[in-house]
Amino acid sequence: MSFNIKKISFVTLPIALGVFLIWYSLSKLTDNDIQSIKTSFKTANYWWVALSLFFGVLSHLSRAYRWQFLLEPLGYKPRFANSIMAVLIAYLLNLVIPRSGEVARAASIKKYEKIPFKKAFGTIVAERVADVIMLLFITGIAFFLQTKLLASYMFKDNKESNLISKVFFFIVLPIIGYYIYTVLKKSKNPFILKIMSFINELMDGVKSIKRMKKKWQFIFHTVFIWTMYVLMFYATTFALPETTNLPFAAIIVGFVVGGFSMALTNGGLGTYPVFVASALILYHVDDNPARAFGWIMWTAQTLMVIVFGGISFLLIPIYNKYQNN
Repeated sequence: MSFNIKKISFVTLPIALGVFLIWYSLSKLTDNDIQSIKTSFKTANYWWVALSLFFGVLSHLSRAYRWQFLLEPLGYKPRFANSIMAVLIAYLLNLVIPRSGEVARAASIKKYEKIPFKKAFGTIVAERVADVIMLLFITGIAFFLQTKLLASYMFKDNKESNLISKVFFFIVLPIIGYYIYTVLKKSKNPFILKIMSFINELMDGVKSIKRMKKKWQFIFHTVFIWTMYVLMFYATTFALPETTNLPFAAIIVGFVVGGFSMALTNGGLGTYPVFVASALILYHVDDNPARAFGWIMWTAQTLMVIVFGGISFLLIPIYNKYQNN
């Protein structure tokens, strides 16, 4: 009974949170706010949004191609069409049930390429390790930029603020991080042990990439995928006049905040527009254009996943039936 409740909660709570955040954010808007957001949607330059989606498509193609580098050492070389459709189906199912996409992706490649589920799923986990490392790296850049921003508020002399932010980021922060790590290693707390297990998995993932035959190609595609993600965000900023001249710091911070918000609800439902808008407001973008940007960005990404994921879901059995005849 309790297991069923956990399963139901795992599916329904993120959706409920997303719906609540949508309702809450809309309930705070005045009629003028709603009209302003509608105007932003109507006057947005959707050619930039289309370019953003093009970068998104490139990232998916690269992700499917990168998968080959993990499967080849195991003795498997799936058809690229099946790899890309499995990736797109995974994104689609993640909109419905959190983390179900990874299972569906491994199941799809097992069915159509006869790759054992456990081996396929293991490669997907290894992929995720590389993605987490990239997200942490970009988060580090965002944190560095924010440190510089905070230092500039505390010290009027820009040179002094730059020096303090660099000293903190490159000297003080690593020392604090190393101290925390050594303390955590000795802890027996179950929650801390989970954190340490996660860190150890990351380290194992890095070691496995080092041992990979085509490690440089794998690293290139990993960097390429995340560059496309950032470019998706960047291209969309040109869709609205109010976000056209955003500084690099705002783009990186907005991207990172949006990335983490995606983990809270299914596909960032409710959370992505709210979190991204909050980040842009910090960089002096007016409230309503910031909200409009968040919704345009989220809507475009979600529609892309639904359309391409839906087509892949319908096409993959037809494609394989044709190939096997």
